Order: sequence, then structure tokens, then C-alpha cells
Amino acid sequence: MRFGMGYGAWTGGPRADGEGRGRPGQEGHGRHGHGHRGGPRGRRRLFDGGELKLVMLKLIADAPRHGYDLIREIEGLTGGGYAPSPGVVYPTLSMLDEMGLIEEQQSEGAKKRFAASDEGRAHLAENAAVVDGLFARLAAVGAESERTDGAPIRRAMGNLRQVLQTRLMREDVNEDTLHDVAALLDEAAQKIERLK
Repeated sequence: MRFGMGYGAWTGGPRADGEGRGRPGQEGHGRHGHGHRGGPRGRRRLFDGGELKLVMLKLIADAPRHGYDLIREIEGLTGGGYAPSPGVVYPTLSMLDEMGLIEEQQSEGAKKRFAASDEGRAHLAENAAVVDGLFARLAAVGAESERTDGAPIRRAMGNLRQVLQTRLMREDVNEDTLHDVAALLDEAAQKIERLK
């Protein structure tokens, strides 16, 4: 959800990052640094550090990238369902660089752009089956995001939020009106819960 507290905060369901919003730049995107959609039903990690290292290395091998590119690319692959935080991505880039698996390229501006080294490509080849499994996991998160956080629901939730703000900000709102609104919302929630 792209407003307020997020889709999960309204529905009690999956949130963009398990602890808050799903935008790059916020810690907690992993769901403990690098996890997956969480919410009240329990948080789980999408990748451990070694797995995220392979995902990032594969993306860098596909095309030279800087840190923010990696965050956006991973978020795109998951349909917004997962985005590693800068606090995880940049140390992982440093580690890959120190291991000789990537190398810094000339780039315009202050952002460091990296490409895979020959050693990095060899490392990917040795771990090809694992890498394929990790990207299948990303695709599964994307499918889940599409299924549980579709555009019609986002639109309807945004509409509801706007109506509530507009109606409840009026000076003539009294306690009876608040109870009526709460009853309508409870009724809608019960009907949605009974859907098959």
C-alpha cells in the first residue's frame, strides 16, 4: 500500500517489509535486514547473508550496478514484496569487493558502480543451481505480492482512507457517527473474512 501505515496495517496481512514500509532506504526491509513479507502472522527471512550475496553477484554479473540499482532491481523482481535495506546491501557490496568477486568501475557522480570479475563469474557458475533456486524464490515472492496486494485492493483502501479522513474531520462528527462508521467497517471485515 502506498499510503499511511501500509496495506498490512489495515488488513493485518502481509506488509511491504514486515516492520513498516517497503521503500528502499528504510531499515527493516528485510524483515530483519533481509527477509520477506512478514506481518502479525510471523516474520521470516527471505535470504541469509550468503544467499543475498549470490543474488547481488548475479545481478551485477548481468549488468554493472550500484547499490541503489540493486535495491530497486530486487524490489522489482518481487513486485515490491521485498527490498533489502542499504544497511545490508552496502556492506555486502564491500564484502564482494574484498573477496575479489566484483570490481569497481568508472562511473559518473558519487555512486560506486560495480561489475562482476572473472572470479565472480566463476563463483556464479559453481553455484548455478543455488542461484537458480534463489531467483525462483524471488519470483515466488513477486507472485505472492501480486496475489495479495493487487491494484484494485490498493485503490479501494485508498478510497476508504480518503473518505474516512474527510468524513471524520468534520466538526459535526459525534460519538454516534463514530460508532456507525466502526460498525460498517466491522461488517465489511466480517464479509471479507467469509469470502471463499
